[in-house]
Amino acid sequence: MAALNLSVVESKAARMRLDIVEMIAEAGSGHPGGSLSAADIVATLYFGGVLRHDPTNPKWAERDYFVLSKGHAAPVLYAALAEAGYFGRDHLKTLRKLGSILQGHPDSKKTPGVEVSTGSLGQGLSVANGIALGLRLDKSAARVYCLVGDGELQEGQVWEAAMFAAHHCLDNLTAIVDYNGLQIDGACKDVIDLGEVEEKFRAFGWRVIEADGHDPVELHASFGQAAETEGVPTVLVCRTVKGKGVSFMENVADWHGKATNAEETTKALGELALAVAKGESAQ
Repeated sequence: MAALNLSVVESKAARMRLDIVEMIAEAGSGHPGGSLSAADIVATLYFGGVLRHDPTNPKWAERDYFVLSKGHAAPVLYAALAEAGYFGRDHLKTLRKLGSILQGHPDSKKTPGVEVSTGSLGQGLSVANGIALGLRLDKSAARVYCLVGDGELQEGQVWEAAMFAAHHCLDNLTAIVDYNGLQIDGACKDVIDLGEVEEKFRAFGWRVIEADGHDPVELHASFGQAAETEGVPTVLVCRTVKGKGVSFMENVADWHGKATNAEETTKALGELALAVAKGESAQ
């Protein structure tokens, strides 16, 4: 892993948040809450020296793999891929439009840099397992990162995948839980209480690292610890804020899956533009 350039990651995350709100507003639909909560995590992966990738060669044989299991948060991935140079920024305003390469959920056949088509929750970790096992059979040094939502942990397939990963000692796999406490129907604890997520993963044979999902320094260090772990898969349980960065969206479940109106868009973009300016001045 490369060293962390904090100002770069913070600047990229700020830019990504602005793009997320802008593209969803343009589309008139989408999922801002969980996209915004994951922005620092994804920015640290792509711009913090964690994920080995090459925008000029998306299928580079030695690349690491990122699986966005919570596929409805596609805007955060699209924002990162555009910022990295996988495709032109002009595509962002075509989100969810007919013929666009940026569908409402990631499509690996349409979008450069998207490894796996996702959307039906609970499946991504299983796919990540298969990639990780295949890489090991190929004696590849590449790693696999899989981002899941906390509400997604209510899916039984996630825990089947957790057993599989531990049984096969997939130490080239890192799962990341975007633990913002909210899902489309409200608080996770009120829908199906997740209980002690960290202890559950430990019981399934995983190494567990708890992290602040909005602190790139802590995230970078946690990814480093995961990369050094041998014999077991690692999960980063990242505490986050749904709607992070937009005052009226933060910790509000209603912003799981709707676009802002004109007035809300102006307010949100104004707040996020200040963060972008601050990040640019720090570089």
